[in-house]
Amino acid sequence: MKEKILRLLRENARLSDEDIAERLGTTPAKVKKTVAELEKSGLVKGYQALIDDSMLPESKVKAIISVNVRPEREGGFDKIARRLARFPQVTSLYLVSGSYDLEIEIQGETLQEIAGFVSSKLSSMDGVNSTVTHFILKKYKESGRFMEDDDEYKRLKISP
Repeated sequence: MKEKILRLLRENARLSDEDIAERLGTTPAKVKKTVAELEKSGLVKGYQALIDDSMLPESKVKAIISVNVRPEREGGFDKIARRLARFPQVTSLYLVSGSYDLEIEIQGETLQEIAGFVSSKLSSMDGVNSTVTHFILKKYKESGRFMEDDDEYKRLKISP
């Protein structure tokens, strides 16, 4: 049941315990208890709204930066990743396979702000060998949801 609850929360974290219970054929009390266990264990780190930034009057500039680093002794990639994660511009950070080691999502007010971050903070950081910056022009899908469509949950109709 935990996996099913997690899937529903990923799709819509605002679902009530009653809605989840109805969809899974269980009781709201069991759902509430399971969600509390998931939060206490740290599996569920938090909840946030999925926002279509293009509809905001002052949308932020976002970029994805591929970073090639030199792993540090006694810390590997983790040490440099922790340093990078502390920058407020960094919204997400991943260790990845392939030509680059890290993928960073950042946001800023302007293209120049992001360019300044890359040139003055990121590229000059000890252990960073190279970077490639890709500015995000349009978001089609995020966290499993299409940004243009908002299909609501509909119960299947049962016909006699």
